[in-house]
Parts: sequence; structure tokens; C-alpha cells
Amino acid sequence: MNIRDEVLKELENHKGDYISGGQLSKELSVSRNAVWKAINRLKKDGYEIQAIPNRGYCLSPDNDILSPQSISKYLKHSIKIEVVSSVSSTNTVLKEKAAKGAPHGTVLVARKQTSGRGRMGKEFFSPVNTGLYFSILLRPDFPAAESLFLTTSAAVAVAKAIEDVSRQKAGIKWVNDVYIENKKVCGILTEAAFNIETNCLDYAVVGIGINLCPPQEGMPEELRDIATTVFQDMETCAGKSSVLMAHILDYFFDYYDDFPNQSYVEEYINRSIVVGKNIRLIDGNQKTDALALEMDKKCRLKVRLDDGTEKWICAGEVSIKLETP
Repeated sequence: MNIRDEVLKELENHKGDYISGGQLSKELSVSRNAVWKAINRLKKDGYEIQAIPNRGYCLSPDNDILSPQSISKYLKHSIKIEVVSSVSSTNTVLKEKAAKGAPHGTVLVARKQTSGRGRMGKEFFSPVNTGLYFSILLRPDFPAAESLFLTTSAAVAVAKAIEDVSRQKAGIKWVNDVYIENKKVCGILTEAAFNIETNCLDYAVVGIGINLCPPQEGMPEELRDIATTVFQDMETCAGKSSVLMAHILDYFFDYYDDFPNQSYVEEYINRSIVVGKNIRLIDGNQKTDALALEMDKKCRLKVRLDDGTEKWICAGEVSIKLETP
């Protein structure tokens, strides 16, 4: 790390408390002038840092700028994290890095996406400073047929982390959307490269987008009735995005490391908001009404069509039909 990043790491580790320039200089083996220059660079980048003579520097406890340092201090797993200000799509960029040999476990975080993508070619609304947008690069050693595990375990990780940090109850709409009070708060897009010789995935990229708080101008009109946020406003969200991110990553890699036992599955089933509901199956331009009956331990959904036919589905898109009075 450069001096700026080293200073930021120390400030994050002492967040809300003062640490003297002399102590920073000694711990980092740099001059006090170098520390002062690093502090000024951080201020220019938007960090709220108080400086008081004879006390030192203090990073505001409400500072919520995502950085590897702000996230890593809450993690139990050792994870390589890269944070960028803006990117077209974290999935798109991380797939490019994967093709060039980026290692398993690499996480790319963006404060804004200009071309965020959802499932079925949909756009994912990704304004600056109001959401978490990140992708995880994995190099699995299990068959491609098991790849649904990545998406469904990510949904459980997000739901549990949201409850940890916000105390809001989070459910899952099959396959991978996380909901709060019947509105979508998170979407997950998993993309992969298949290795024909091994019948396994060469790599997989799990992209996660979470609406943290409403943008100042509010949600776009087309999303207001179907989407919500984890927090009601920026003040409530302040200081929590890095904690939420760390909780998601820890849960996800716990499940990944325990893949043979698939310990997340019962939680996934119990959090379903579609079982017992009238739904619409969406496959391209074809839409079919059905009743969601149950889910099995492979995370497949059993449905009953209007003609009485029952079948298991393991991929696709569903929407919950609103009940008419």
C-alpha cells in the first residue's frame, strides 16, 4: 500500500478517535510531512477528517466512503478487495479481469455503475452513494450443474446481513431477489465461463446490487412501486455500508467453504416469499401462470400449472401475482 492507503487504514482502525501525527509517522515509518500530505489527499477525496493541535487526526464515525480499508477491518475472511469510484458494470469488468488470470476471491466494488445489469438483460439502477454494487470472482472446483448454489447462497448471505445491520426482515423471491416488505431491495446476477474439458466452471462472477437508501431525487417512477431500500435515508445509513458489505462477504464465503454440506439451503427455503403464492413463470416472451408448491434441497421450485400439471423448475424468472379483491 502507498502512504495514503496506510494512513487511511490507521484512521479506519481508530475511527471516531484521535491519533497523533507523531504516532502515525512512527507506526508507518514515514515523516510527519508525508502523513500531513496523505491526510490532505484523503480530505480532497471526501473523507471527513478532523485535525486538532496536540490531539491529532480523527476520521468521522459517520464517514461512509467505501474502501478496502473500511471493509476489511470488519472481515474475518482474508479477501482481496478493489474499490473504484465508477464503472460500467462490476460484473463486466471483473469478467475481463478473470480472463486475464485474476485470482479466486477477488472482489470488485463500485460506488456507481453507469451500465448496471440485472438478470434477463434488465438494467440495474445504480446511482452514486446510495447502494452497494460489487462482484465476487470465484474459481469453483465443482460441476457446472451445481452453479445454482452460488446464486442462492449469495441471496441468503445478503438477507442475513441486512437483518444483522438494519434489523429489517428480509425474504427471498426465487431464484435470487431479496425483498423487504414485498419490495425488491437486492438483485443478484451470476455469470460464468464453462470449461468443456473438465465439465466444470473455469470461473464464475457473482454480482450483487443492493439499494441502501433513496437518492435525493427519489426512486425513478417505474421503480417506486416495486423497489425499496435497506435504510430510509442517508442519515440512518451513515457508517453502515462497510459493515453490511463485510457481513455479506463473510456469510457468502462461509457457505462457499462449506459447499459439500450446503448449510445455507434450509435458510433459503425458509426465507422463500413465493411458496404457496400464485406466480407467473417468465421465459423470454412466454408467460405462464402457476401455483408455487414447494422447494427442494436443490433449490428447485415445484409448480402446478393451470391445467393441473406439476413440474420442477431450476432456472428462469418468476413474478408474484397480486391478489385481486
